Amino acid sequence: MKKTKPYVIAEIGVNFYDTAKELNITPLEAAKLYIEKVAEAGIDCAKFQSYKANTIVSKNSPAYWDTKKEPTKTQYELFLKYDYFGEKEYKILSDYAHSLGIDFTSTPFDYASADYLYDMVDFYKISSSDLSNLPFIRYIGAKGKPVVLSVGAAYLSEVDEGIRALKESGCKDITILHCVLSYPTDPKNANLRIIETLKNDFPDVKVGFSDHVAPDSTMMTLATAYLLGAEVIEKHFTLNKKLAGNDHYHAGDPEDFKKAITNFRWIDKILGSPEKTVLKCEEIPRREARRSLVLTRDMKAGEIIKAEDLMPKRPGTGISPRFTDIVIGRSLKTDLKEDTILTWKDV
Repeated sequence: MKKTKPYVIAEIGVNFYDTAKELNITPLEAAKLYIEKVAEAGIDCAKFQSYKANTIVSKNSPAYWDTKKEPTKTQYELFLKYDYFGEKEYKILSDYAHSLGIDFTSTPFDYASADYLYDMVDFYKISSSDLSNLPFIRYIGAKGKPVVLSVGAAYLSEVDEGIRALKESGCKDITILHCVLSYPTDPKNANLRIIETLKNDFPDVKVGFSDHVAPDSTMMTLATAYLLGAEVIEKHFTLNKKLAGNDHYHAGDPEDFKKAITNFRWIDKILGSPEKTVLKCEEIPRREARRSLVLTRDMKAGEIIKAEDLMPKRPGTGISPRFTDIVIGRSLKTDLKEDTILTWKDV
């Protein structure tokens, strides 16, 4: 995995199938087009999903998405539409992504996929839906690659079990992603503070965010997640948010991702250093905008300075007002005019 901060994953999933129909090209051509757009947007990783309908879901499993956006009534019917790719196709896509300088991964939803993806992926991604599938988690964890685990629709105890399963299997590089398993996620349910909770409760793993909130004009959801400490950001990716289908209407397009990455870079710039010191750009303003002790009247050499003889005024090139108590009671060495900025050579 690249060391970008935050590491950004474009969840292409199976959206390319719909784009293939829209553009009248093959699904493989569409998938490669998606990878190209991911690379052009400056995203770190292109991610797909590897499954077969008959191994992921029973045939009468009900839909859990917004059926006004995606009218398919059962999970089986939906998955059956998008399960054509196998080892051959994902190998082509992996090689293509790497040739463009970006990472590649695909979420396996069965043991066979986990096996054939091993030589293709830069890390394994495990879906929230498999958080309680501890044997599967252990199987993937034992493969020795980094693992990113989404923890949507889960209690904290289940998150702990998933992390323990990975550790017990020997996995050394673990990232968990806060996720709300609702498509799209209403902003009021995003609960981004859970990122802080996960970081506090599981300090020995990395924490990120898998986003299902529909993109806004500023991509503020992802910026906020990053500010709260998300080290990995994942969001569904599409080339056309208006396409029908389960993962287009809450996905981000290339411009959304570019905007989000620009936000991340801006945040890095303005956060700067935690060390409190005087910056070079502050040196002149510090001198000119701070105050010095200034005489309120003409005074003669030998006169004793009283409190009423002094007033703090800009610039700060003379004696600082913090030394007022030391200056009061001292005598002047020379005659000085009203509004003279006192220096230590004068008293």
